[in-house]
Amino acid sequence: MRATPGGVCSCAGRTAAAAGAGCRGCALRFVAERLRDAGYNSAVCRSKWPRTPEIPSGEHSYVDVVVPTRSGKAVRVVIELGFRGEFEMARGGAEYRALVASLPEVFVGRPEKLRAVIRVMCDAARQCARDNGMHMAPWRKQRYMEAKWPGTPERVAPGGEAVAVASPEKPPSRFRASILTLDFGGRTAVEVV
Repeated sequence: MRATPGGVCSCAGRTAAAAGAGCRGCALRFVAERLRDAGYNSAVCRSKWPRTPEIPSGEHSYVDVVVPTRSGKAVRVVIELGFRGEFEMARGGAEYRALVASLPEVFVGRPEKLRAVIRVMCDAARQCARDNGMHMAPWRKQRYMEAKWPGTPERVAPGGEAVAVASPEKPPSRFRASILTLDFGGRTAVEVV
C-alpha cells in the first residue's frame, strides 16, 4: 500500500490504519504502478454491465497486464486481489467452504483459466444452494461473475481516463448485419403508405 508521509490513504484522506491498511482502489493502483515501474504494460481495468432479466447491474475493478511472449504475441494476464472473497457464501456447506478455502487470495492468470475457475465455483455454489434448500442469488450466477472480467477490458490510464483496449487473444470480429438493420439513405426496407 502506498502511504503518503503522514500515513494517509491517497484516495480519500483517511489514515491507513482507519482504512484497514488502505482501500481496494488504492491497492489496485499500487499493484498496477509497481508492475509499470518493473516494465510491464499494466493498468487498472473497470468493468461495468447493465441490468438484465437474469443478473443485476454492477461494476468491478481489477488489474490487467499485457505480457509479450517470445513469439511476439501479447498475452493478457488478470490480477484479482481478494479473489477468494468473490466466492464466499455466508451459509455455504462444508464442501463448498473447503473449495473456497483452496482458492488463492490473489488470482494471477490468463482469462481462460479464470473462466474455468468461475465455472467450477459457480457450479459448486449452485449445488450447495440446492443441497441446503437456499435460493441462488443472482450475483452468485456464472454470467454475473463472468461479467466482472470481460474479454475486452476498459483500462484506466495512469491519468485517470478510461481507455478501451482490444483483447489480445481474440481477433477483432467482423461487422455483421442483416438486410433488416441497414439504413438505405434514410429509407426503410418497407415503406408504409
